[in-house]
Amino acid sequence: MTVEATKTHVDRPPYDPVSISPLSFWEATAEEREKSFKILRNERPVSWHPPLEGTLMPPPVDGVWAITRHEDIVYVSKHPEIFSSAQGVQIEAVPMEILEAAESFLGMDGERHSGLRRLVSSVFTPRQVKVIQGQIANQAKCIVDDLLKTKEGDFVEQVSKRLPMWTIYEMVGLPPDRRDEAAHHADGMVSWADSDVAQGREPGEVLNESLVSLLSMGLELAEQRRAHPQDDLMTKLVQAEIDGRKLTDEELGAFFVLLSVAGNDTTRNTITFTTMALQQFPEQKQLLLNDFDKLIGTAIEEFVRWASPVMTFRRTVTQDTELRGQRLREGDWVVMLYSSGNRDDRVFKDPDVFDIQRKPNPHVGFGGGGPHYCMGSFLAKMQLESMFRELLFRAPNLRVGEPTYLASNFVRVVKSLPYTLD
Repeated sequence: MTVEATKTHVDRPPYDPVSISPLSFWEATAEEREKSFKILRNERPVSWHPPLEGTLMPPPVDGVWAITRHEDIVYVSKHPEIFSSAQGVQIEAVPMEILEAAESFLGMDGERHSGLRRLVSSVFTPRQVKVIQGQIANQAKCIVDDLLKTKEGDFVEQVSKRLPMWTIYEMVGLPPDRRDEAAHHADGMVSWADSDVAQGREPGEVLNESLVSLLSMGLELAEQRRAHPQDDLMTKLVQAEIDGRKLTDEELGAFFVLLSVAGNDTTRNTITFTTMALQQFPEQKQLLLNDFDKLIGTAIEEFVRWASPVMTFRRTVTQDTELRGQRLREGDWVVMLYSSGNRDDRVFKDPDVFDIQRKPNPHVGFGGGGPHYCMGSFLAKMQLESMFRELLFRAPNLRVGEPTYLASNFVRVVKSLPYTLD
């Protein structure tokens, strides 16, 4: 063993006894995980853990720093010069070539990040946003039309899963006959280790097949829109230009992948967890029914805090630094535990209560601020408002049963949720 390796080992604190690393930790319920997060928040807000167990490849680090307090998550988010996204944002080790092809500006920093983000943002003109808003309202109405024709089924398949994929792919201009295939591959990008998704294949095989398929669809659609422009987002993206710079094919493909994945799980699972919460807290449901237009704004913020659909994001330390007395070295992995930050009682009164009138509500469900704050948050809010306007007033007798969860250390996913309409 080299002197440097010995020094690194000696200087590390012992692994925390409250470990977030085993897969079994992430197979537990959110309520069970919260018991561990609360101990860490109160006693060891910056704690050292073994590399999180994964399914793809061994991580190139000897441990990870877990950030559990809301204040510290915000600090890490707002200092990308110290805590970088450019080496990946997942706490599972993923090959760099996959990161480059899949994360778009999510996995960038500095001018490269801001330049690409500005270019993509430029296509969301007020007119385009108004078109998208009309599409979402119609989609939510049609989905609840179909729901009302049934007496029972799987709420995830019938409602939650349909809206985000319909929104994303209609918005971008993907032909209807390709959308189910694209949604299937978007699932594979985050659920590669799930037996129902893998169907006997190795996790790496599922991830690679899903990525290649989505990239191919995105590039094919971009080429079609260059030749035959339409009134859709992909046409705007291939035409977008700032200071003589246009999006490359690689950037267009990666953004299509990011749209497919980020636009799927976040809103889909927020719809599901909110439906469960409104049943668990019927007085909150009644408040929203009584004055929907007045309360829906604050309610949506609580929907996102409560669901925390993205549970974790990683950053890589760019220089030796210190956080709450812990020495973090260049190259260390830092994991922001959004699920923990959104239950921090230093910030949220009665954090385990679902309160649609909670104000202020500085949740980190869209990230902790800074340059990587979720660019699609406005889209998610449109979807949530339209969907719950339809569900609450047109299906007030909806009842849901026991959920089935996906075991994941990245996204909080309900795989299935039985429903009945009495």
